[in-house]
Amino acid sequence: MSERATGEENVDVVWSGDWVAERLGVALEGDGDLRELLGLALRRNPKRAHLLVSNVLGKHVPQRPSVVYAAGYGLGERVRELLGGQEARRAVVLGYAETATGLGHAVADGLRDAPYLHSTRRPVAGVAPAGGFEEAHSHATSHLLLPEDPELLAGGAEASTLVLVDDEFSTGNTVLNTIRALHELHPRDRYVIVALVDMRSPADRDRLTAFAAEIGARVDLVTRSTGTVTLPDGVLERGQSLVAAQEAEQAVQAVQAGEAGEAGEASASAPPSVPAPAPVTRVDLAWPAGVPDGGRHGFTPAHRAELEAALPGMAERIAGALGGGARQGRVLVLGFEELMYAPLRLGTALEKTLGADAEVRYSTTTRSPVLAVDDPGYAIRTRLVFPAHDTPADGPGDRYAYNVAGAGFDAVVAVVDSTADTSELHAPEGLLARLAAHTGQVLLAIVPSYTPPPVPYSQESAVLPEPLRGPDFSSYAPEDVGWLLQDLSDTELEAPTEEREEAIQSGGAHYAESLPVEYQPSAEYQALFSAALETSAARIARAVGTVTETVLAERGPRPVLVSLARAGTPVGVLMRRWAQHRHGLDLPHYAISIVRGRGIDATALRWLAAHHDPADVVFVDGWTGKGAITRELAAAIEDFEASGGPVGFDPEIAVLADPGGCVRTYGTREDFLIPSACLNSTVSGLISRTVLRADLVGPNDFHGGKFYRELAGSDVSVRFLDTIAARFDEVAGQVEDEAKELLAADRAPTWEGWAAVERISEEYGIHDVNLVKPGVGETTRVLLRRVPWKILAKRGAGADLTHIWLLAEQRGVPVEEVDGLPYSCVGLIHPRYTRGATGADGKAVKGA
Repeated sequence: MSERATGEENVDVVWSGDWVAERLGVALEGDGDLRELLGLALRRNPKRAHLLVSNVLGKHVPQRPSVVYAAGYGLGERVRELLGGQEARRAVVLGYAETATGLGHAVADGLRDAPYLHSTRRPVAGVAPAGGFEEAHSHATSHLLLPEDPELLAGGAEASTLVLVDDEFSTGNTVLNTIRALHELHPRDRYVIVALVDMRSPADRDRLTAFAAEIGARVDLVTRSTGTVTLPDGVLERGQSLVAAQEAEQAVQAVQAGEAGEAGEASASAPPSVPAPAPVTRVDLAWPAGVPDGGRHGFTPAHRAELEAALPGMAERIAGALGGGARQGRVLVLGFEELMYAPLRLGTALEKTLGADAEVRYSTTTRSPVLAVDDPGYAIRTRLVFPAHDTPADGPGDRYAYNVAGAGFDAVVAVVDSTADTSELHAPEGLLARLAAHTGQVLLAIVPSYTPPPVPYSQESAVLPEPLRGPDFSSYAPEDVGWLLQDLSDTELEAPTEEREEAIQSGGAHYAESLPVEYQPSAEYQALFSAALETSAARIARAVGTVTETVLAERGPRPVLVSLARAGTPVGVLMRRWAQHRHGLDLPHYAISIVRGRGIDATALRWLAAHHDPADVVFVDGWTGKGAITRELAAAIEDFEASGGPVGFDPEIAVLADPGGCVRTYGTREDFLIPSACLNSTVSGLISRTVLRADLVGPNDFHGGKFYRELAGSDVSVRFLDTIAARFDEVAGQVEDEAKELLAADRAPTWEGWAAVERISEEYGIHDVNLVKPGVGETTRVLLRRVPWKILAKRGAGADLTHIWLLAEQRGVPVEEVDGLPYSCVGLIHPRYTRGATGADGKAVKGA
């Protein structure tokens, strides 16, 4: 990297927004120091082309910690002057994740006596959200509010002023969404909005004035600088094209140079001046006991006083661990996503400790993908890419450190919380290894993750909703199933498959925050479903009977069936019908939501515990793939009980088919076509996938779902049930024999499927088991809802895969026949997906 500035404000002769401005016609105009504060870069984001890159925020551009802290602290002093000392002491400061968590904390320090809370995208087991809101343009949209003290955000007649802090005030949408959501719950008379820069258009300024009048509250604005961004027509499409062209060019250059890695990523190999990767040394901070790692659950003035007293000692420990050369060179203190304030304050203390002997800089990693271009007129010169290392709620994905590679740092102090001190952090491709290739020394400092103590469960603490039933919700009969869901039928949640895939894989959104557009089958495909149903009805009836008899024998005499919506729900209805037909039992049956990465619906579990003995609950699903949901359920039940929820739920799942060898209770371990996997809502009572989004699902709400009444003409849900139930008597003898044989057999899970998935993930260069979907059912889902890359089919699998061949042909997806596959087929989701991986018709581009 050439011509890199090292001055206090990173001022180059060339403005770091020139590259974008020249190519896209983006204009940045404003008061005196606006261009010193901001540069420009290009996002990999389908909603906004450009990124305003702050030189004093400490996120993308390494800066002196004292400069970053002073920027926020100074804004806080201005808010204190605006409010007056007495009102400032009563104010509550709310910062935005992830970018403004440190800025908001510094603003709270400037107010001196104000408690601080920041929104988060990391759900914490046992902590009920006090609210949430959406950030529409962000790469990751949902924000949660998880205060330890539920009264922190309370309003009322004597409510304190709420100070909302973000890095930029661009349209005002995010702040207005927040105020609207909180004002409905806790109205107050005054709000203060704080940002480094105010970039609103005149229309957006008028909108804020009208909004304040609408809610009857005073809304003040405090910013450091003011300006406008002028965007020409078509800038989003032109920006996306420019990003694609640059990444393609960088990929060619990387191949020619013999480098591994993603386009735009700095080489993972060490630069010539570093003969070998730097060692990684842990440094014990002696973090003060009881002081939170940040404001995720609240940070009080008392916490601030304890931290201030401990900072010099922690800085001395870091200084002592630095080698002699590093103590007198360039040192980067690198924070981690939302963990911005703790490393910032460690950086300010280290500046004082090392004095003029060293040049200390501060920045943090981020989840936002931004194009890197090594040009002095561009704000993001280099990027390091590494996998997420904190088991994020939205699943695994790439994370980034910008302007670190090539910046000449003699040492990097990586500061993460203990939740993020995982094997992924220390992996060969992880953050520490990436850093080690570009510096002489890496220190790892761990801040203990603070989790509030669990609140004892009280049934009186919340009024629980009641289940939904047909025909008002679903096309199933009301006695067939009670849906422990809330009805979101009137909410627009659908997004194009390609847009969803890009957002999910890039870490920008969780799959449960939106819904795929419902696939409407062709006449040919509907005929195939009908044929498959007739052909497999007896085999399915046999599996239904076998799994139901096993459940009755081991969990009887009157189990409560709880299916995992929605794939498990048709199976739960069939099991209920078998018990009624063969034994005269009228078993309760409910459908509940579980979301990979976010766990099970705790409100629904509380409802079940209030109406049934948890020990009687049997969880039901359609089939196992690699066993991800099996593991998810076990972890979710453990977290639920640890948080004070009712105990006694058995996390074992009963499934129709267990080809992955993941459970003990199953009807068969064969991987065969279950026709309910061929369709979406039209075979599942016209109910959507379940939805979990912070702005729609509160702490005492069920997860959401939609009833697609408009698809009634295509509904085959009841036909599917009736066709299989009609074969119950025919298979009764076989079921009796198979159930006896299973009950006497060793049914311990083998996890054969998980091992196969890991092997396939590595063999095909995917390196992400979540993109490998094994079995007929999961492969069908890939073809219906995701962006498929290719299908692996077991050679000679036969008629069970007829619909797979048809769907693959319709979407232009290659099918590769292989030997030695433990499943009939495996669907591979397109790795590192962008919308360039498909054509306009949704078909795969050859060679993509």
